[in-house]
Amino acid sequence: MGGQKIPLSFLPLGRKGRVKELISDGIVRRRMLDLGLINDTEIEALQKSPSGDPVAYFVRGAVIALRSEEASKIIVELS
Repeated sequence: MGGQKIPLSFLPLGRKGRVKELISDGIVRRRMLDLGLINDTEIEALQKSPSGDPVAYFVRGAVIALRSEEASKIIVELS
């Protein structure tokens, strides 16, 4: 595919990306994997909260909210 790789926190609203790498470790990494954020999973940025953090993402048929600190540790390739 060869798309640009960016942290999930920089994914523009309405755009989709594919998970390529999780930088976090320990319990945070386990949580991300439990949410289905494994390699090549498609993820779409839906909307920001009024304060701008967290952001809602559509992943595997579910909407999840991630704070920018967590999202910055997920590397995605733009679709």
